[in-house]
Amino acid sequence: MFKHILIPTDGSAVASKAVKAGIELAKQLGARVTGYYAVEAIQPRVYGEGYIIDNKTIKVFEQRAREVGQKHIDSMAKIAGAAGVKFTGLVTLSETPYEGIIAAAKKQKCDAIFMASHGRRGLAGVLMGSVTHKVLTHSKLPVLVYR
Repeated sequence: MFKHILIPTDGSAVASKAVKAGIELAKQLGARVTGYYAVEAIQPRVYGEGYIIDNKTIKVFEQRAREVGQKHIDSMAKIAGAAGVKFTGLVTLSETPYEGIIAAAKKQKCDAIFMASHGRRGLAGVLMGSVTHKVLTHSKLPVLVYR
């Protein structure tokens, strides 16, 4: 059925459960996995009386976010290795996480995306948004949502 599954993570407890389940699914299907972490690009903004975050500070924040992302990818690699699943990790800078997920799946030639849902509804869903919902509505690939 599926031969190459993208499993994105944000490092949360819910995403960690989905990572384990997604890798187990890949094992059962004989599929390989690409683990993915999106570093959301920081947009310079003007604060207060014209103060702006400079590019150097933005680069420092983005580098730290990449390091955190790589730790999550390394953790996924260990789980995949223990399960005997072929694994590739990827951390990229993206305007939004959902765009990064969809672009990574396309670039890596994945045939499915397996991801967690935090299950936010109502006002929390409106205020915080749902990366999973955006991936579901914008992806041309099958998306399996783990709850």
